[in-house]
Amino acid sequence: MAQAPAGRFRWVDLAAADAPRATEFYTDLFGWSARSQAANGGTFVRLTHAGRDIGSLYQMQQAQRDAGIASHWTPYVQVDDVAAASRRAALLGASIAVEPFCVEGMARIALIVDPVGAELGLWEDPRCK
Repeated sequence: MAQAPAGRFRWVDLAAADAPRATEFYTDLFGWSARSQAANGGTFVRLTHAGRDIGSLYQMQQAQRDAGIASHWTPYVQVDDVAAASRRAALLGASIAVEPFCVEGMARIALIVDPVGAELGLWEDPRCK
């Protein structure tokens, strides 16, 4: 997966209430390819188009669905240092929804909620081990 310049959108995740149905829908709609990948003790579905990684989807936890959280997309922006970008976002009024952590074989990520309530992912290459 080629690294994008800092500040550009890099990846998109779908937290799906029904991951198999979402996989079928998006592969049929856009012709995306999907393959299961292990990470952090679980699995997610990696999405590609024309041989290029574009994002992933994963099954939402039952507790999230019970809490009324709907399926949703989260875009990720490339940053040089996810910890530094998280701290800067907090200084600018964001809250940190998910502290930086490694997704095995992918990247180091974090989730912020900006001052107007929008969630955004931060993505740092190189991939974590």
